[in-house]
Amino acid sequence: MSRIHPIISVTGSSGAGTTSVKRTFEQVFRREKINAAFIEGDAFHRYDRAGMKAAIEDAAKAGAPPFSHFGPEANLLGELESTFRTYGETGSGKTRTYVHDDCEAERHGVPAGQFTGWRDLPAGSDLLLYEGLHGAVVSSDVDIARHVDLKIGVVPVANLEWIQKIHRDRSTRGYSTEVITDTIIRRMPDYVRHICPQFSETDINFQRVPIVDTSNPFIARWIPTADESMVVIRFKTPRGIDFPYLLSMIQSSFMSRANSIVIPGGKLDLAMQLILTPVILDLVRRKHRVVWDGKTAWPREREHEEEPA
Repeated sequence: MSRIHPIISVTGSSGAGTTSVKRTFEQVFRREKINAAFIEGDAFHRYDRAGMKAAIEDAAKAGAPPFSHFGPEANLLGELESTFRTYGETGSGKTRTYVHDDCEAERHGVPAGQFTGWRDLPAGSDLLLYEGLHGAVVSSDVDIARHVDLKIGVVPVANLEWIQKIHRDRSTRGYSTEVITDTIIRRMPDYVRHICPQFSETDINFQRVPIVDTSNPFIARWIPTADESMVVIRFKTPRGIDFPYLLSMIQSSFMSRANSIVIPGGKLDLAMQLILTPVILDLVRRKHRVVWDGKTAWPREREHEEEPA
């Protein structure tokens, strides 16, 4: 982790709501005049759309384990860790854009389903925000979590996540329910092995729980609304969290455990603003306070020293 060039990661699977959390961060950055650099997780996929399809077919023909974007084989996790390390040390790094649709293709000048070229992150940023699948991975090969100063997990319960994916892929990509179901089944081993463990590494988890029947997500005709949901917010380290303040500010909220607060689904944006704004401001303040004798000092050099007032 770096006090001079802090990194925030928002981790959750496709359709989990990570994009909504990213928008909340963007609102905070804009309001507090914080200059942030951004990385989208799919920039570090190993294959473009055609290449991924071919890799899945090859794995199936060879009788190999199911192949998916959730797993390390389909991603450049070593390169992602290297990018985080470089940003933490220098405030620089490289990323690219995966072009999802024709609208993005027109904007980037690259066909849908392919990547743009690699480009440098903007110089002079206050912090880096990553949003994707692998922002807190720890394995025998990589330890991405150790480079991140604030790790956020976005985790709807499984049936709700599937409903969101089915509706999104049907409406925006034209896939049939059967094709989406096959994709969910193929991804499940990687989800269990590589996605779920990350939520034990995250500092704060936002888990949306529907309060309507989602017993069979594959026939659900609509996604449960925010008013039909509750959100469980879990803090890995509750020390310093002002729970009485949060309970007073968020109507109908309550604590379910000593490190967890439950809120109505419609209050998620308010809760994220209340919780994340002071944490983000603290990261930026620490960045500007890490000065010693007029020279920049790396955090590891001052890990146990008292910061100047």
